[in-house]
Amino acid sequence: MMPRCRVNLSTMIFLVILQGAAVVLFCGWYVQLSPCGSPPSNGGKVHVLLLSSWRSGSSFVGQVFSQHPSVFYMMEPAWHVWTKLQKHGAQALRMAVRDLLRSVFQCDMSVMEAYMPEQINMSFLFMWSHSRALCSPPACPLTPRNQFSNQTQCFKACDAQGLQGAKDACGSYSHVVLKEVRFFELESLYPLLQDPNIDLRIIHLVRDPRAVVRSKEASANAFVYDNSVVLEQRNVPAAEVQYQAMQEICRSHVRIHERAILKAPPFLKGRYKMVRYEDVARNPLDEINDMYEFVGLEMTEQLQEWIFKVTHGKGKGSKKDAFEISSRNAADVSQAWRTALPHSKVKRIQEVCKGAMSLLGYRTVNSEKEQKRLDIDLLVPREPYQFSWLQTKTEHPGNG
Repeated sequence: MMPRCRVNLSTMIFLVILQGAAVVLFCGWYVQLSPCGSPPSNGGKVHVLLLSSWRSGSSFVGQVFSQHPSVFYMMEPAWHVWTKLQKHGAQALRMAVRDLLRSVFQCDMSVMEAYMPEQINMSFLFMWSHSRALCSPPACPLTPRNQFSNQTQCFKACDAQGLQGAKDACGSYSHVVLKEVRFFELESLYPLLQDPNIDLRIIHLVRDPRAVVRSKEASANAFVYDNSVVLEQRNVPAAEVQYQAMQEICRSHVRIHERAILKAPPFLKGRYKMVRYEDVARNPLDEINDMYEFVGLEMTEQLQEWIFKVTHGKGKGSKKDAFEISSRNAADVSQAWRTALPHSKVKRIQEVCKGAMSLLGYRTVNSEKEQKRLDIDLLVPREPYQFSWLQTKTEHPGNG
């Protein structure tokens, strides 16, 4: 006869607590080894959101990803939401944008049907020919996957009925990269960051707001509708529109960055990287290599040569280059506002974006003379201002 083992209630409670503590310790140890939490059940696919605003160098950085042989890239899919659902503000459209991004990240292109005519062609996708993946097999036989695509040739040769080619292409790459300028906070993205099927990394690209305004002025008509959505369809005097739109964009940069750095929930840690366009312009290979490493891509010799070529051309670009990736001197482009903008405009931009400029490391100028002295560096070195984000309380977003 087996002896009975008598265990009193207090011993049972102690054993349960001990078991729970062991589970907590094991989970903590596991999360340290895997900072992004549980590995996504998506076959190892990495999803990258290049989050920026208009005229901030995002088309160039987007191409840095698009031309990589491991990347399926799409440019601003939320354009379809904003143009279809008119007479709304950005706040009302953000969930529709978020849901569209989730579907496209998972290569479900049927989500596009809600925003397109009944008979869909590949060419209905916004700026589709800027995506090398849509110009390469299986979407199109034109460009071998290890070669750079030509947008003009792709536009002529690669249109197709339906989006099956885009879906098949998306599923065949290790990385899906979406560039987006129509998102102004991070909280709406939390469900994507917590979705086990999406391994999301966010690259937040910012640019000196004075340079942004100068660049937008070169193609002002293209931004009339977007400005109205950013300003929540408010009735704003025409002379004030560009400044108030810029103020909203600056506030969004502060909101996003403070949320990611100062108030990050556990599932966001290790998944956010802020990049300044000016740093990319000064040290393109180093900065791009850092971005590649952040998302798990390797630099190739071909890409190094292409990056050097497109960042070391001559001149500052012309009006016709506004939406094209051409060979220009990136450092000259990043400084062009200093000689092109009247100081009165610069002062106004500095007023509406004061908090964001301080947070992101852009020095203000106090006179026209100082503005035009190109030997005065207006970019705060990266390391000191990164340290200050963690140590000091920044201005409230409403100030920036």
